[in-house]
Amino acid sequence: MGVIRKVIIDGEEFEVDVEIKGEAYRATIEGQTFEFLIPESKTSSLRKRGGGGSRKRSGTVSASMPGKVVTVEVSVGDSVEEGQTVLILEAMKMQNEVAAPISGRVSAVHCEDGMNVQANVPLVVIEPAVPEED
Repeated sequence: MGVIRKVIIDGEEFEVDVEIKGEAYRATIEGQTFEFLIPESKTSSLRKRGGGGSRKRSGTVSASMPGKVVTVEVSVGDSVEEGQTVLILEAMKMQNEVAAPISGRVSAVHCEDGMNVQANVPLVVIEPAVPEED
């Protein structure tokens, strides 16, 4: 599960689950999945790109909208994989799985089951996995 966004298509509002798969995007609307590309844009709100080199992503997990934490699936010290569910958030009467943005180890959990949270407030912090040296 990716990021849940509201979109308006031909005047009708839909909730869309958007996932980033490499350079492609995958959107699921009412059970139908579509794959698409977005030309480079300085205003893209789904993906922020750095200038050149490898991009560094944040391990901070926050809610994209206010809601209620249904369950926290991880604890401090747990190892997580990118895309793994770290918590379930209820927002707008829908339960949404919130995934880890990076692989690593959970260093902080700032929420608990049943807690009401605001948008863009850090809920879980993941320290990036350190590659093993040979």
